[in-house]
Amino acid sequence: MLKLIFCLRRQPHLTREEFQTYWRDTHGPLVEKHREALRFAVYNQIHTIEDEMGTALGHVRGAPEPFDGFAEMVWDTHADLDSAMTSSEGRSAGRELLADEKRFIDLANSPLSLGRIAFGLARD
Repeated sequence: MLKLIFCLRRQPHLTREEFQTYWRDTHGPLVEKHREALRFAVYNQIHTIEDEMGTALGHVRGAPEPFDGFAEMVWDTHADLDSAMTSSEGRSAGRELLADEKRFIDLANSPLSLGRIAFGLARD
């Protein structure tokens, strides 16, 4: 399984609440619309919260300023990801999603990384 993790920072003109609302209510359905073309198995939005415990954990580790959220996309196989990135439907979906992301994500300050899931624990 391959996982893309996108660490999101909002455009400066948006509050965290505005950013998260747009992401959930506008961008989320757009991702869902393109699910078949993008061939992903899982898409998650993790919206960060203002929380004393989270702030304390970051300070203890010397972490940078927190992100506004995290997006996760998981593909079952590398072939699924390849197909999503090379098919005309997948490329068209990617262009539409990127155009929308520019409306609310500070892309230059929102790193992403693709990796292979090597170890995981889940609650039964």
